[in-house]
Amino acid sequence: MSELIPVNIVVADRTYRLKIEPEDEEMVRKTANTINEKITEFKSNFAGKDTQDYLAMVLLWFATEQKDNAKLALLADETSKQIKEMAQTIDKALEDQP
Repeated sequence: MSELIPVNIVVADRTYRLKIEPEDEEMVRKTANTINEKITEFKSNFAGKDTQDYLAMVLLWFATEQKDNAKLALLADETSKQIKEMAQTIDKALEDQP
C-alpha cells in the first residue's frame, strides 16, 4: 500500500485538506475542477440563495451522471458478450468447413 499524500482541494471557495493515494491526485483535482465549473455554470443559469443551493444542484447533476454512466457500462458489457458469442459462432462455423 502506498503512502497517502496531503493535498489541498478548493471547492466552492473553501479549501479542504485531504489525504489521498498519489495515483488518485489527478482524478481528485479534475473532479474538484468539474464541481467548481458546474457551480459557476449553475450560478449563471439558475437563481439560488447561496452556495449551498448550487452545491445541491451539482450533487444532483453528479448523481444523474453516475446513473447514466452505469447504464452505459451495462450496455457495453452486454454488447461485449454479444460480440464474443458471435465470434464463437463464426469460429465454430469456420472449424466445421472442410
